[in-house]
Amino acid sequence: MTSMTIADLTAKIKSGEVDTVVVAMTDMQGRLTGKRIHGTFFLDEVLKHGTEGCNYLLAVDVDMNTVDGYEMSSWERGYSDFALVPDMDTLRMIDWQEGAALVLADVQWLDHTDVVASPRQILRKQVKALKDAGMEAMCGTELEFVVYKDTYEEAWNKGYKNLIPVNQYNVDYSILGGSRIEPLLRRIRLSMAKAGMTVESVKGECNFGQHEIAFKYSDALSNCDNHVIYKNGAKEIASQDGYALTFMAKPNEKEGNSSHIHLSFRGLDGSMVMADDSDKEQGLSDLGRQFIAGQIAHMREMSLLFAPNINSYKRYVPGSFAPTAIRWGRDNRTCALRLVGKGASLRLENRVAGGDVNPYLAVSGIIAAGLDGIKNKMVLEPAFTGNAYASDSQRVPSSMNESLALWEGSAWVKETFGAEVQAHYANMAKIEIAAYGKAITDWELVRNFERF
Repeated sequence: MTSMTIADLTAKIKSGEVDTVVVAMTDMQGRLTGKRIHGTFFLDEVLKHGTEGCNYLLAVDVDMNTVDGYEMSSWERGYSDFALVPDMDTLRMIDWQEGAALVLADVQWLDHTDVVASPRQILRKQVKALKDAGMEAMCGTELEFVVYKDTYEEAWNKGYKNLIPVNQYNVDYSILGGSRIEPLLRRIRLSMAKAGMTVESVKGECNFGQHEIAFKYSDALSNCDNHVIYKNGAKEIASQDGYALTFMAKPNEKEGNSSHIHLSFRGLDGSMVMADDSDKEQGLSDLGRQFIAGQIAHMREMSLLFAPNINSYKRYVPGSFAPTAIRWGRDNRTCALRLVGKGASLRLENRVAGGDVNPYLAVSGIIAAGLDGIKNKMVLEPAFTGNAYASDSQRVPSSMNESLALWEGSAWVKETFGAEVQAHYANMAKIEIAAYGKAITDWELVRNFERF
């Protein structure tokens, strides 16, 4: 939750400090879509009744093209509206847009039933299932990004070739390297703090021009809300300052952009149900072990939630700090699942997701898998030690085709998320695979233009 109330918003609109309220939902790709509403109209009408948007917002490809195969939205169904219902717990100022506040919306049909394929509704369902089991999820996401000195328009006109990274060597943990771009990073940090997020730190990363800003954990829903607002805001701020910033999973052949997800379950009373100090080796309770076992059991079939694009799978390279082996280990970055902390700080880090992830979907998957592990008292394999890249472990799917087949063929996915959600996101993958199959890439031109 944020600290801005309806009374605060009303006063700011009446004083002229706020003249615009951004009402936004999160689409399948994890992007904010919606409307900018005039402040007084928001108070007079939208606050009471919500607003509407075309239901194709959850049934288009990344280029906003209408595509076939979605049950909920099509030409045959007339591309009707659905309702964007503001969740006023998400209300906040966004100082990078003059005179603007922002509120996230849940998506409902006009008869007030949920649009079940909406990412925020998918997460709400899993949060409720966890609450019914007497627990809540605490979550933190770590997003990496690469910054270029080119503007977005310049990058587009250059075909995304020969872009100039803000650092031209590895600046992982480098104070000097971070200082080269500190004015931009500082502005992003301060703006997100004003938008209600608790900023922890910023550090350089391995790829040229790559950095990461970290925020404090919170409950699963609010953390995913913060994730999408931060991601959108960081790009808007970068654009205003003349930079291009990308969260693309694998923008070049160097290290990709990750979105490590730290998550743990707690009792509704705040109790550390996953931790047990009597376990001297790992500090895990039986429930904590079952939680991790659930992740391992379901990782492959829910990998589409962590790797939603063709490009996502190019990040999984041995020795790149992106995982290939589905194993868990204590503070072992070669594993897909890394156990860190102890007692109150004990949590599992999922290293599979990239910077292109939709956080609502990924966190939904982690909660669902953990809950299934607990319900079925799954037995956890021993912690892996050593280099998991070189092990004979089961692997993270290496392509979107493989992920799609696992997702679409999973009875557990159908039971957990529902047939409609399973079919909806299978179709999203099919659309992307078909589009990629028709594209003529630079790689093909270089290999084939003259030689054949």
